[in-house]
Amino acid sequence: MAAPQMPTESVTLTVEQIGELNRKLSDMRHDINSNLSVISLGAEVVKLNPAKAQEMLSKLAEQPLKITEHIKRFSSEFERTFGIRRG
Repeated sequence: MAAPQMPTESVTLTVEQIGELNRKLSDMRHDINSNLSVISLGAEVVKLNPAKAQEMLSKLAEQPLKITEHIKRFSSEFERTFGIRRG
């Protein structure tokens, strides 16, 4: 993977841009915590009721991809805001 291209000049953000980026960071944390809760609760269900394992498997397997998508979405916004380019 190629190293990102950093801006060549200082980047100045408005208070609104900082607030928006902070809101998106907060959203990402909330979403990831929700996905981790699904994993924890699913594991507990399987532990208490092994017959539910097959039913829970697909729900559990979805969570890492969802977490990755949350991180990608925030990373893209972060890079766009600061003028960081990939490729």
